[in-house]
Amino acid sequence: MNPANYRARLLLDIVRAIAGPFSLLYLFQRVVLRRSLGPWTFLLYAPLILCWNWVSNIHAAFRKAREASRLGARPIPQVVGKWPGNIDVLLRMMRAFKTSYVLDVYLQLFQEYKCTTLNLRILWVDAEHSKFILATGFQNFWRGKYQKERMETFLGEGIFNRDDERWKMHRDMARPFFARERISDFDLFERYTSQALSILASEEASDRASEVQDLFSRFSLDAASEFLFGKNLNTLASARPIPGKSKMGPKGSATDDSWGSFAQAFEAAQQNITNRGRIGRLWPLFELFGDRNVPHAQAIQAWLDPLVQQALEDHANEKRAGINSSIAEKTFLQHLVESTQDPILIRDQLLSMLLASRDTTACVLTFVTYILAMHPEIAERLRTEVVGMIGTEAVPTYEQLRNMRYLRAVINETLRLFPPVPLNVRESRNECAFPRVDPTYRDTDADARPLFVPANTTVVYLPMLMQRNPSLWGPDAEVFNPERWLKPECIANFVENPTMFAPFSAGPRICIGQNYAYNQMSYFLVRMLQRFESFSLAPQLQPTGSLPPLEWKDRKGRQAFEKVWPSAALTLYVKGGLWVYLKKART
Repeated sequence: MNPANYRARLLLDIVRAIAGPFSLLYLFQRVVLRRSLGPWTFLLYAPLILCWNWVSNIHAAFRKAREASRLGARPIPQVVGKWPGNIDVLLRMMRAFKTSYVLDVYLQLFQEYKCTTLNLRILWVDAEHSKFILATGFQNFWRGKYQKERMETFLGEGIFNRDDERWKMHRDMARPFFARERISDFDLFERYTSQALSILASEEASDRASEVQDLFSRFSLDAASEFLFGKNLNTLASARPIPGKSKMGPKGSATDDSWGSFAQAFEAAQQNITNRGRIGRLWPLFELFGDRNVPHAQAIQAWLDPLVQQALEDHANEKRAGINSSIAEKTFLQHLVESTQDPILIRDQLLSMLLASRDTTACVLTFVTYILAMHPEIAERLRTEVVGMIGTEAVPTYEQLRNMRYLRAVINETLRLFPPVPLNVRESRNECAFPRVDPTYRDTDADARPLFVPANTTVVYLPMLMQRNPSLWGPDAEVFNPERWLKPECIANFVENPTMFAPFSAGPRICIGQNYAYNQMSYFLVRMLQRFESFSLAPQLQPTGSLPPLEWKDRKGRQAFEKVWPSAALTLYVKGGLWVYLKKART
């Protein structure tokens, strides 16, 4: 079934739920009692549906137990709610999402049940939580039909919404453009870094705060647009959020211009996909009369479609003229156009790459700046390394960035605590078993058997919680401490267990653009620290409703002292944006 046809899928689910009980009732009435259906018959229908599903669940549980036994595994511990289908648990989670710290809803359940892998059983749908699906068990998992369904209108045929041969095709097509000679093209980084820093310098000179999350999003998108298809979207030149006057957008601050419409559509689509995931497979009930992502997709396509159409026309002209260029001379868009003439496929792949390029870099730069404002001593040490190795004016080289150990430690520690993708989803292709690896908690029966995962199970894994797990990172796991990345024992622990730190994923789906991201982030931070020596938050400028709730101060973990509200919609962001005062370096 086409993943975009979510109404048809919902209808089939409903038919499956009611067809069995109705058929049973009809046969009993006509064959056993030998009489026509009467009005009283339908009074029995509702309780019969409940009984039917109750028996179906018992049968499914028996079948899963038999399969688990065959694999030498055991069922994953289940969350037990008070209402049928754990509806009360779902409602509790939906309420908490509005005011809770990012992923705290899941962490509370793990702590309550004293384990790190849980079966939520929301509306009788398995939703397993695990960190182990990326590498050794890769063949057992895929994006799956339900995730494709949620994301189809937004990402369509792109690499993040496909599996198997189509995914491999996308990956093979993109890989040549992230070779070292391309990712180290610092001339491109310099152009957009200089433009972004000039904006920051102008605002600093006027004693104004800057909404840096918005600025970093524009910087990364403009650089990515030239890197990918040779055209600058020039979002840095568009209107920016005004201190004290900007409203809260879907993810950060909002602006009222053409770029603002694109950014808000880009972010609102992600937010809607996240809400669908929280509701589960019944989300189509809330969009029966219209796909909420259609207007967002149309706004995005209004930006990208002209670029794709121009590239197709240019390719046709070059082909008629007999012009052939090497891959080193082509942009990613030109390469796509040579590989396929399908404008939708080209657009969706471009959008996926823009999503990854923009959100990853913008997220890390935003949270690094937040950390530098929270920890002046880290900012001072980092600037000392920058000035000592490169100076206050020189452009950094690829080799110099590689040798800046403290800079890489700060970036890695930011990625550890604030991974751009804090939560991810897969579906199981077939029955399999997770290895029993649970260093933090022990179940009451101390059962060491593997954990059974049925086929077609939605599996949610949470990199952010794993990367803050004290059993993996020590008692200071929630503390920002870049020193840990300079200690041999920490590096050895990571090498031995590489999935404990996987901000760019791991295994066959590991991000092919991670070196590009490291280079771009490192380059920007070096140039920023050459010009600015200190940073301070401006909470008075945050949009209403974007500061952490007061009740966070009485809770455990980072939320007790967090000064901003980290939130997630596919990717991590600061709610309402990040308003910061920068101070120009004296030397």
